[in-house]
Amino acid sequence: VISEGWAAPIRGFLREGPLLQALHFNSLVVDPFNVSGARDLIYTGTDWNDYETRGRTRTSLSVPIVLPITKHTKDIIEAGQNKGEDAVALYDKDGRILGLLKNPEIYVNRKEEIVTRCFGAIDPGHPYIAHIYSGGDWLLGGEIEIFERITYNDGLDQWRLSPKQLYAQFISKKADVVFAFQTRNPTHAGHAYLMRTGRERLLAKGYKNPILWLSPLGGWTKSDDVPLDVRVKQHQAILDEKMLDPDWTVMGIWPAPMVYAGPTEVQFHALSRRAAGASYFVVGRDAAGIKSSQVAVWNPDDDMYDANHARYVLQMSPVLEDLEMKLLSFDKFFYDKSDHQMKAMDPSRPDDFISISGSKMRALARQGAVPCTDPIPSDLLAANCVPQGFMVPSGWAIVCDYYQHIDEAGRYIPWSKPVVQPLYDASQTMPHGQYGTNDFALFFTHQGRQVSPWHDIPLEDTTTSSSYRRTFNFVTEIPMYTSAKMEVAKDRWFNPIMQDTLKNGEPRYYLYGVPFFNYGMLPQTWEDPQIKDALGFGGDDDPLDLVEIGDDPLPMGSITSIVVLGSIELIDEGETDHKILAIRSTDPRASYSYESYTDIEKHFPGKIALLVDWMKRYKTAEGKGENELANNDEPVSATQALAIIDECHQRWQALVSGQAKASPEFWLGSLH
Repeated sequence: VISEGWAAPIRGFLREGPLLQALHFNSLVVDPFNVSGARDLIYTGTDWNDYETRGRTRTSLSVPIVLPITKHTKDIIEAGQNKGEDAVALYDKDGRILGLLKNPEIYVNRKEEIVTRCFGAIDPGHPYIAHIYSGGDWLLGGEIEIFERITYNDGLDQWRLSPKQLYAQFISKKADVVFAFQTRNPTHAGHAYLMRTGRERLLAKGYKNPILWLSPLGGWTKSDDVPLDVRVKQHQAILDEKMLDPDWTVMGIWPAPMVYAGPTEVQFHALSRRAAGASYFVVGRDAAGIKSSQVAVWNPDDDMYDANHARYVLQMSPVLEDLEMKLLSFDKFFYDKSDHQMKAMDPSRPDDFISISGSKMRALARQGAVPCTDPIPSDLLAANCVPQGFMVPSGWAIVCDYYQHIDEAGRYIPWSKPVVQPLYDASQTMPHGQYGTNDFALFFTHQGRQVSPWHDIPLEDTTTSSSYRRTFNFVTEIPMYTSAKMEVAKDRWFNPIMQDTLKNGEPRYYLYGVPFFNYGMLPQTWEDPQIKDALGFGGDDDPLDLVEIGDDPLPMGSITSIVVLGSIELIDEGETDHKILAIRSTDPRASYSYESYTDIEKHFPGKIALLVDWMKRYKTAEGKGENELANNDEPVSATQALAIIDECHQRWQALVSGQAKASPEFWLGSLH
């Protein structure tokens, strides 16, 4: 959204001063020609003592485009600023560096002020409000530089057109005016009626060739909205079957997320379409609206906004102030049984019109409804038919297919998420399924046969281990800078690395910040729940976790020789979960002795404090409480850590030999 210019004039995440302007005025004061010397006002650090500099014109910006961060990330950035660093690297969840944020400004994330100003409501059950409250307690502002255009490789990139690319398509179709229609639902005859009628209105105004920009929303949407790929393919079907004329239609995905903020949000929807040359924006009833949740303070389980408010506010907003954009406004429409067309109701013959609600359309699609024959029945669900002309056949087939398979996780693309291959060790692992889905699994091989990373890889690296320096094999599950919570699946055939899931079945990601370490496990170890520590806590029933604090990422599935530095004991929901601290044996720092916390601090200054913060608080970003650490939050020595490893190796031997009680779900087959 930012890098392609959809939110112009901003060039990055809002600093505190511009955020206040957006919240309180739904606009920014700017000076693009530097008439008052304020050209860079919104691009520089907020100065609370400057009460004189002010731009000359006002431009619309109604939604807060901000970047929440945790205290952990804040501390890292501020430590860098203290060293003179003036930029922050921007990574995505898959560990790819996207660009830089320059001259960072960190300020408090005043969530309640943002929510009440943006939404005008108190509703903790609202999906985007819940998202805001789950974010970090700080905001990071600053202008961004993206290294290359962001792509998603999900089969939909052909419809992801930048403002410049869209403008070029409008020119190629010889448009003399462009009108935009945003969608987040399948397009039926009612929507087509609005778009065709909108074009007719523009022709009546004297335009010769109005071009429609069919603009499906591509960013985040709530879980019960129709997935992006279903919408796009259905839209293409209505173009192929000419419910909309492809000669005067261009389809281009708009990349922003849906905020569901009604009158506030619809202003941004219209403003952003100006970036690609749209002069008219089609708006209907309850634009960007949503039902309040059952825990809303006012009007629970009913429409959050009056259906007329969004378009009224848009008509009066700064978006239209310079007369460069106008609205095409429509009211409710109905299906006319007499000619099988969608249109406004004719009051003289109300019995000829029926309303087909979204809930009814969804129910009909789940039933695989077929076209009705005349006369159109009054109970469509009982007849299991859809009125003739309501949707083109191929488009209706796409919608039916979706609702009949709606419970199949991973089948559809809900919103724009990059499809990537992880950084993995191709020499000894074999991926299955698509990374980022529940189907992904990384299997291990050795000399042409499948092996288990938990049971078949030896614990000690006998090629480099000696009496004075023991080295171990470390299996990387989560490479540095990646956020997918990957782990060896104890209950799956040959124990592949798979992604952990949330309670709702969705893939789990770390939310506390970008992991600055490589994370994984020590093979042939097991933390036995029956063995209690000094505090009375049993093991967590997993292989020993290991944190490698080298300087760069290790591929997922790689087996790396490491030297032990110490161990942090985490108490996680009443279980002992040791985190062995280590460095790869090829690192020059591996040759030093690590007999205390101060030894680690000497060679890795500041690293332990960051790790302690991470281990204690990483679950707070998921709405959970802090973890407890033993030993006054300090790691134990390397000698003590080696003793932990030896004990857990012995317990693993007892596990696989049948002497220890194993979970019935464990897969131990490669040894039996």
